[in-house]
Amino acid sequence: MDSQRLIFNSRDEMLRIDVPRIVYFEADGNYTYIVTCNKLKSAVCMNLGQMEDMLAQRLNKEKRNLFARIGKKYIVNLDYIYKVNPLKKQLVLTDFMNFSYQLDISKEALKTLKEMMVKIKI
Repeated sequence: MDSQRLIFNSRDEMLRIDVPRIVYFEADGNYTYIVTCNKLKSAVCMNLGQMEDMLAQRLNKEKRNLFARIGKKYIVNLDYIYKVNPLKKQLVLTDFMNFSYQLDISKEALKTLKEMMVKIKI
């Protein structure tokens, strides 16, 4: 498998994650949760803006384009998007075999995501 990995190192622990296995990032104040396709959820000590900057710096262009910031709370892996429903304020992410996540996101952010995906035919 040709994969790029991200390493998060703190005083207490180190995380090593294959980029394509990241489903989404979720903001929680000064922390960001990283949720993977095997349902692991780990917190790192950086806010979502810092995470966005770090992804832009560390990932090659192909991997960087896997992710999109959705509203104030999420960065999602576009490969796992199954359903975008602005009216219900829902985004469903799945691999169709092992997991399904339903995220509550603002109508405006989902409208923007839907338009972007239709426009560039993701």
